[in-house]
Amino acid sequence: MSSDPGNTVSSEGQAASRRRWFGLFFVSLGVAMIIVDATIVNVAVPSIIKDLGITSSQAQWVQEVYTLVFAALLLVAGRVADRFGRKRLFLIGIVIFALASILAAIADSGATLIGARVLQGVGGAIMLPTSLSLINAEFRGRERGVAFAIWGSTIGGTAALGPLLGGWLTTDFSWRWAFGINIPIGIAVFIGTTLLVKESKDDHAVRGNDLLGSALSIIGISAMVFGLIEGRSFGWITTRGEVTFGSWIWPLAISPVFVAFIVGAITIAAFIMVEVRRNRSDQVVLLDLSLFSISSFRNGNIAALIVSLGEFGILFALPLWFQNVRGWSAFSTGQALLALALGSFVTSGFGGQLALKRSPAFVVRLGIVLEIVGIAGIGFAVSADEPTWPVIPLLFIYGMGVGLATAQLTGVVLADVPVAKSGQGSGTQSTSRQIGSALGIAILGTILFSGLATGLTDRLEQMPQVTAEQREQIVNTTAATAGALIPELESNPMTAPIAQAAKESFSQATRWSAFAAAGFLVIGFFASLSLGKTSLLSAAEVEAAATEAGQGEPQ
Repeated sequence: MSSDPGNTVSSEGQAASRRRWFGLFFVSLGVAMIIVDATIVNVAVPSIIKDLGITSSQAQWVQEVYTLVFAALLLVAGRVADRFGRKRLFLIGIVIFALASILAAIADSGATLIGARVLQGVGGAIMLPTSLSLINAEFRGRERGVAFAIWGSTIGGTAALGPLLGGWLTTDFSWRWAFGINIPIGIAVFIGTTLLVKESKDDHAVRGNDLLGSALSIIGISAMVFGLIEGRSFGWITTRGEVTFGSWIWPLAISPVFVAFIVGAITIAAFIMVEVRRNRSDQVVLLDLSLFSISSFRNGNIAALIVSLGEFGILFALPLWFQNVRGWSAFSTGQALLALALGSFVTSGFGGQLALKRSPAFVVRLGIVLEIVGIAGIGFAVSADEPTWPVIPLLFIYGMGVGLATAQLTGVVLADVPVAKSGQGSGTQSTSRQIGSALGIAILGTILFSGLATGLTDRLEQMPQVTAEQREQIVNTTAATAGALIPELESNPMTAPIAQAAKESFSQATRWSAFAAAGFLVIGFFASLSLGKTSLLSAAEVEAAATEAGQGEPQ
């Protein structure tokens, strides 16, 4: 008795489809792990500062260096994944990330923790663009649009869930568990990816490496972000006080920040020239400039970079404000920020359908508008003494915007990118986002702490009982501890008025940070107007038709 070939093919197709979607779950879980780690430490920072005795600048580096390494290595990771295998690179990234998480969990100093975050950034930089490449190669037609939406919603939702998870772990256990939780998740992702995700790579990729371009991109991006982070501490042009790097003392009157900006600008310019020359001579390149001839890719990357300047930078300031100014616990802070996650999940459900009816670009713009409303509203609601409840619905609105904009913007950027170049394409778009995020956090962090120092200095000058020497010490310590000194000042009746001045200054600085983030998003909205009306549905249908005709099979 012979079996029905049609039924056999159908059952095999259904099994392959289930395998793809289960594989997407584990790939998305891996993405969730690395995105959560970009925000999970936000609410843990006060505890880390207290436990390890680090400064506010070191605390900023604990958060920033992760994003910095992310941004610097994404282009390289995308290129390597295309050539040597996307699944292979994804699994390597998981291993590096998990091992770095162990090191972070047992760190006994700020330097060790920062070093562990560097390694986490390496692992995350390998995983993020590779995850998009796997999706781009695995899914076709309509399914690809749905898979992109799931991937984007994972980023939007888990970025907001990070503070809640970090708050719970920090409050009920220890901040170390904010990193330790990655171990079981990493093991699950490794096993699931190994079993369910197919390998893919560009079999026609030209052999060779763009080592010079890789080095220039890493140095240039790192130098610029370093300058933005340390400018308020070391001085923007001339050296402020004694600048030390470990036991080595900076010998010049010119600030190392100014030197870093010059090095960064020269290096980035050199990188662009090198890539133009290599593209023209058909050599192996880190940045495939031909991709920028695709209007959706070019305009989408510009919009993504600008929007990312404002999207998550405020998540650095708000947890510090909630805990050090309003006296909330880490878990309560995480609960408040859960509103952002809920807003993201709510909109991610209908964002894809809305994109089909209108266009992905329309959904992106709607999302950015909601983000502007939410973040600007937070700026007006932040206060040292007024009720905090208005911040919660505004975070929800902000999250709705993130849920709409993030998923659809990713789809717009990669909709027309050939599968063979998906690694470079996803690496480039992820780099745009991460550079924007790194610069945004650095800029908003600078606004926060510079505003705190300026505002507190002005207020203490109105207190005749505070001497100039005491004023300088209070301002420096408050800024260095990211406001952790405020509860201590408040507990002493003699210094309670100083604590109130610090609260008002911190609130004002947080307000300025929120308005700056809203400003970046306004610019991002205008940048999004350059996005065309390309529909992911129509693009997917065209690709599906090409596949059926034998012209678009994945490699």
